[in-house]
Amino acid sequence: MNEKLMPEKLPLLREGAAALGIGLTDQMENQFALFGQRLLEKNQVMNLTAVTDPDEVQIKHFLDSLTPALVMTLEGKILKVADMGTGAGFPGIPLKIAFPGLDITLMDSLKKRLNFLEEVIDENRFENIRTLHGRAEDIGRSKIHREQYDLCVSRAVANLSSLCEYCLPLVKTGGCFISFKTMNAGKEIKNAQKAVRILGGEIEKIHEFVLPGTDLGRTLVVIRKKQATPAGYPRKAGTPAKDPIH
Repeated sequence: MNEKLMPEKLPLLREGAAALGIGLTDQMENQFALFGQRLLEKNQVMNLTAVTDPDEVQIKHFLDSLTPALVMTLEGKILKVADMGTGAGFPGIPLKIAFPGLDITLMDSLKKRLNFLEEVIDENRFENIRTLHGRAEDIGRSKIHREQYDLCVSRAVANLSSLCEYCLPLVKTGGCFISFKTMNAGKEIKNAQKAVRILGGEIEKIHEFVLPGTDLGRTLVVIRKKQATPAGYPRKAGTPAKDPIH
């Protein structure tokens, strides 16, 4: 069992965020520290993350989650955000802490994870953030959620073609989907171009960078929604993963 505790101060996160152009207040740091502590505690009884070293949590989860600030302005914005496949709350919870004005829906197919995130939301008294339990394909077909979001983000592990089918149906025309990828994602991006086009999107930016203070290569794929997603997408549950558009 992991016995390391999250420190009260998070210098690695603070310095890394500053390198991204984000200034964290003391209150924000406290919220990150509390979230990290709850994450490590809960991880002892359920599988939330393989990253259990507090320093690595600061970098690989918290800082990595804030990198969309490199490709779009989030400070002071009131955006409706979908975090698809949020898992243990990434990137949604860190984005909410650093940019409190965001209105975020944390979406996941596993209710246990969302129960944990609801505890985090309640403990921090966050406003305008909620969880949604369901399969991505079902959420994308729901009139309540389809084409209702300014921004969809996803750190979920899936190929980009499948992720586009999960995420682009949620995005308003004119909004965007940001997919988190590792470095050297060129082939995956190329293979997803047909899916992007069919689903109403256009690749606007491919931003490759090294996560501040590390040697970890990252890629953010920014896909702008140009037109409505055709009614046949997303396809039935399980199909986008088994048979990606290519």
